[in-house]
This record gives sequence, C-alpha cells and structure tokens, in this order.
Amino acid sequence: MSNAPILRSGSLQNSLALSAARPAAASSTGSKFAATLARAQTKAPTSASSVAPTDVSGPIPYLNEITAAANKFGVDPALLAGLVKAESNFNPRAQSGVGAKGLTQLMDATARGLGVTNSFDVQQSLEGGARFLGGLLKQFHGDQSLALAAYNAGPGAVQKYGGIPPYQETQRYVPKVLGYATQFRRIIAAA
Repeated sequence: MSNAPILRSGSLQNSLALSAARPAAASSTGSKFAATLARAQTKAPTSASSVAPTDVSGPIPYLNEITAAANKFGVDPALLAGLVKAESNFNPRAQSGVGAKGLTQLMDATARGLGVTNSFDVQQSLEGGARFLGGLLKQFHGDQSLALAAYNAGPGAVQKYGGIPPYQETQRYVPKVLGYATQFRRIIAAA
C-alpha cells in the first residue's frame, strides 16, 4: 500500500449508514478514470505496467470459502475474489504497512466492527470483507466502482468527491479489482 490517504478506520463501519453517494461529478479525472475502467473491463491487459491487472488463470485459491462468504452477504463471488487478489494476492497472512491484515486487508477497528476477531483467519477475513463490501454495494446502490472505491478510500471520500476519489491508489485499485473479477467470472464459468 502507498502513503495515499486510506481511511480504513474505526469510524469506517459507521459510515456505512451514510446516505447514498451523489452522482459522480464530471471532470477530466472522472473521464480519464471512466476510460481506464472501460479498458479494464473489455480486454485483457497488454503489459505489466498497465493499470489493469495481470492475466489470471488457473484455479482460484479459497474459491469455496469466497463463494460461501460472498453468497452470505449478497456479493458476486468473482468480485470478492478480485478484491482478495488485489488486496492480499490470496495470502491470508498479508499485512500492510498501515496495519491492514488478512485476505481482505481489514484494519483492526473495522474488523472489530464487522465481528472479525482474527483477521488472519481465512473464513473470518472473507466474511468480514464480504459483509463490508456488501454494505458498500447497498449504500452505493449496486455501483461496483463506487463500492470498491469506498472499500479502498472510505465511503466518506467517495461522498466528498461525488464519485471515485482522485487518489492515485484508488484510481488504480477500482479497475484492477474489476478486471480481476471479469477474469475470475470466466474461470468460474469454465469450471
């Protein structure tokens, strides 16, 4: 993780109760993001330096657990798998420099608010991440881009900017997760 303002704090779970986000404001940042997002969802990336994810093939680690957690909280399993890939690369022992932990990289206060007592436990991390993402999807009326931006930067930042915040990390994160999710949907469908 970078030093960009990441707002994964104890107050984050309280923000799930905030009113729905305003429509995204039109801006050059927004249009550049929209173009990047469209590319990530329509084609596989062509280079490792691309904003879109690298090619994903083969079995999805923890697929049964991901599917169970996703279904429990009304989240697309491929989207949750994409989030896990982006957050921890499926490493249940992953820990960021700012203290986010586990497969879904929950901060301790956020994890506690979601009922997670051990962020390194695969099932707890997946259920906590799925619960949080599911709540964000509801808050942002099913808009996956806004929900993912809120997962990364906090719902308050999405509301403040009326869409995807202009943080470089978040601008890269959303299309990366959506790109992984697209690839995981293909793998799941083929299985």
